[in-house]
Amino acid sequence: MHCPYCRHTDSRVLDSRVSEDGTSIRRRRCCPKCEKRFTTVEAMQLTVLKRSGATEPFSREKAVAGVRKACNGRPVSEDDLARLGSCVEDELRAAGWAEIPANEVGLAILGPLRELDEVAYLRFASVYRAFESAEDFETEIALLRAERAPTADEPTYDEQAAAGGERSAGTRGAERHH
Repeated sequence: MHCPYCRHTDSRVLDSRVSEDGTSIRRRRCCPKCEKRFTTVEAMQLTVLKRSGATEPFSREKAVAGVRKACNGRPVSEDDLARLGSCVEDELRAAGWAEIPANEVGLAILGPLRELDEVAYLRFASVYRAFESAEDFETEIALLRAERAPTADEPTYDEQAAAGGERSAGTRGAERHH
């Protein structure tokens, strides 16, 4: 570690503390040459192991860029994408792997994206999971519907329609006017 004051190539660690979230270490150092003190922060570098065997540093922006494409034309803000990127990075760091397989990055994106926007989720999943037919979409949509099946107290879509009730916000755009 070079001293930021005199550029001496050595320093002595006076104190080390783990950050509150446990993702980095703060070290208080002293330069033996100029005797000035400074602080360094060490953070674990996330490395992504690609299918080809190559590795590269994890890039939150690269992960968000793929999600941004899936969210094109959807009511998802840049703040939403930033929060999703942070959530994905936090989940990957919590896993504690030195090298994260690329498919794990995709899996870490799917959960938060499903909660953010189901249409964007389907778009992303169709590429990530390499959907090959309409049946693949139908299967994924059936899983989404099963996860949010109404409870006994909530009316179903058919019950709402039969009662002349209002459709949910997610289905209003699907109405067709002839």
